[in-house]
Amino acid sequence: NEGNEYFKEKDYGRAVAAYSEGLRTRCGDAELDAMLLTNRGAAHFHLGNYRSALNDAIQAKKLKPTHLKAIIRGALCHMELKNFSEAIAWCEEGLQIDSKEKNLVEMRAKADKLKLEGTLLRIQTDSSTHCQGRAVLGTDLLCERNIKLVLEPSDEEEEVSDGLAEMSLDGFHSDSATGAKVHLDADGNLNWPVLFLYPEHEQTDFTVAFHENSRFIDHLVVMFAELPPWDLEKKYLPNNLELYFEDEEREEMYEVNPEHTLLQVLQHERYFVKAGTPTVLVFAKRSSFSKKYFSGKKVHRL
Repeated sequence: NEGNEYFKEKDYGRAVAAYSEGLRTRCGDAELDAMLLTNRGAAHFHLGNYRSALNDAIQAKKLKPTHLKAIIRGALCHMELKNFSEAIAWCEEGLQIDSKEKNLVEMRAKADKLKLEGTLLRIQTDSSTHCQGRAVLGTDLLCERNIKLVLEPSDEEEEVSDGLAEMSLDGFHSDSATGAKVHLDADGNLNWPVLFLYPEHEQTDFTVAFHENSRFIDHLVVMFAELPPWDLEKKYLPNNLELYFEDEEREEMYEVNPEHTLLQVLQHERYFVKAGTPTVLVFAKRSSFSKKYFSGKKVHRL
């Protein structure tokens, strides 16, 4: 009930927290847990956290396979993530339960069209957006937190390391994926769009509203509650991950403590927020890929 009240007020962050608290009670009622998961997924969806929303929809559907709201939410998440084949599959599953469900009928048609046309939307680089940080926040807010923001692309921007260059990093900026920008909440805290990169699989996650006082491990637990489809070796588990950020100027890597908050990481003397979007690289622990990736680079470990 508390979560629903926050949801009605469009305070989606607090709604997520309330629904999560309800789930932690482990009430044993599968239908109620499915409802909590579906509602939390809806709140995540409104925050733009589509992977987290999808994970909740998957868990809700496991508890209650005929839960149409969970199926619709899962399909919507796949649409936002540009997984059109998966979106079609979820729509078909829902239409077997209710063949006239308008949302699913329309979404299925749209997914079919996008898949057929091969219109995988790609974020395009617009150098003017690199300066939007000035309009979003006053520099005093960043200075008092000791956060260093890079507003203009450097001359060396094209010379990123091979693993990152393949992922077209330059196309991401704070106003790209979902119109997300760093913003102040009602309590005077900053919420940042954060980009997670998985170089081994050339995949990304985009969290629209990462509260500056939230820990990385808390996000990882939600993001990897369900194994991603590209993790065939089942290595990407919350407690089996290493996080890093790259100091491009010095060509050095810094390991990030998952127990640290976003603010603690942003305050690191060598962390520079590029284009308004903090970026973190994620690797499976002790993987052969990470050893090869770090070869020749100076790595500052915990």
